[in-house]
Amino acid sequence: MDEISKRKGHQNFATVIGDIEAGKLIEVIDSHQQEEIIETLLQQLLEVREKIEEVSVDMWGGFPKVVEKVFPNAVVVIDRFHVMKAVNEELNKVRRQAGVFDRGSKFILLKNGKDLTTEEEVKLEILFGSK
Repeated sequence: MDEISKRKGHQNFATVIGDIEAGKLIEVIDSHQQEEIIETLLQQLLEVREKIEEVSVDMWGGFPKVVEKVFPNAVVVIDRFHVMKAVNEELNKVRRQAGVFDRGSKFILLKNGKDLTTEEEVKLEILFGSK
């Protein structure tokens, strides 16, 4: 479940429902309003909706509520693209606040602590203070 802009640069969205495993488009809902999405999806038979186990969504706050009301047995899964986008934005904030812009500093923050070199440990100590 994701939204798409119907026209570039506009705040006019449609909601796309697809089957990730089958690679099929299921429905395009000409709205991004939570109640309209729910109303449209509730038109599907309950027995079909009950079979849905997982629904992948972006981080828009309305989608989990839609899933809860429409797909009674489904678990909400935030898609990896949006999770990683949020993680990268936060990492960049930390780097900016600390004034750390040198090449590789982002990857030091992502690296497993036991795999850090002495130089990388020093950089992290400078960034976050002492261990």
